[in-house]
Amino acid sequence: MHKGLDSSVRLLLQQGTIIPAHPLALHKDLTIDEQRQRTLTRYYLDCGVGGLAVGVHTTQFTIRKPEINLLEPVLKMAAEEIDAAGLKRPFIKVAGICGPGPQAIREAGLAVKYGYDLGLLSMGGLAHYTEAELIAHARAVAAVIPVIGFYLQPSVGGRLLSYSFWREFSEIPAVHAIKVAPFNRYQTLDVVRAVCHSSRSNEIALYTGNDDNIVPDLLTPYRFEVHGKQVEKRFVGGLLGHWAVWTRRAVELFADIKQCIANDYAGIEGLLARGIEVTDINAVIFDARNSFKGCIPGIHELLRRQGLLEGRFCLDPEEELSAGQLEEIDRIVAAYPLHNDDGFVKGFLETDKDRVEQQAIPT
Repeated sequence: MHKGLDSSVRLLLQQGTIIPAHPLALHKDLTIDEQRQRTLTRYYLDCGVGGLAVGVHTTQFTIRKPEINLLEPVLKMAAEEIDAAGLKRPFIKVAGICGPGPQAIREAGLAVKYGYDLGLLSMGGLAHYTEAELIAHARAVAAVIPVIGFYLQPSVGGRLLSYSFWREFSEIPAVHAIKVAPFNRYQTLDVVRAVCHSSRSNEIALYTGNDDNIVPDLLTPYRFEVHGKQVEKRFVGGLLGHWAVWTRRAVELFADIKQCIANDYAGIEGLLARGIEVTDINAVIFDARNSFKGCIPGIHELLRRQGLLEGRFCLDPEEELSAGQLEEIDRIVAAYPLHNDDGFVKGFLETDKDRVEQQAIPT
């Protein structure tokens, strides 16, 4: 049995924050680029994010193959960089957990070993499980590490899950948040309504993973009548692959959304307009036109252009940009200059180089 969630981490999770999904830095020969992997982690920290999710879809599920065996190294590297940063603020370390029982328990143990706060529990690849078996599976993992639930869209390996499933899932004591990412309004509503009707409504934080609807998700109050009383829930933050790129601008956008809500929605029209721009950008990066086949290379291409990655390399050599995606990336870069953080990245890389060189000097 785990010791539970640290109170400062729990408070930050409940208040809401920005949690990018960490990519995987590779050399051309598909070996891990440790220097850039660590640089990426430091980039996100310098951007001011409130957490990082490592070993998730954006980190490439292929890292778990025995012949690749990179899950533990990437968890370890990110944890080391976060610890070395000496942050004076709470920070949420999230480890991706997937696979059937023994694999998931093993991955949860690895996450605990390297000091991760929560496991993001994917139901992907478990189509042969009944919903009751998925609940039992979640309870078993939650006995090892506190859990963030994950509703993954069917088009990338997830499955449809019922309102009843999410209602029962919400009753698991060690579930502290749910990442809702079906890319579907009806299925999103199922999760929010289930949480509102559960006995743990106040204990579960909702995080959007709906990359096609980021800004509206974060602005919208969901209200339901429960036992004669109105219960309201909001998406308090996001756990997003989309936020792995142009991250400094994402942090600023999130702050603007929080300020808008606090100021009785002053300026909401402008934010909704920016939200449409974000969705257009995401459609290109994530390759929505081609069922998200070029999602990870799309993320890599923008990081490559900024000098944060060497190339678009993926462990699966077939995983490349789709036809026309590169031209579409050129279009969004030109169309939305206020959304990129190229200037911030340039300054970060210069500062980070000096920081690394100073650390290498013997004392």
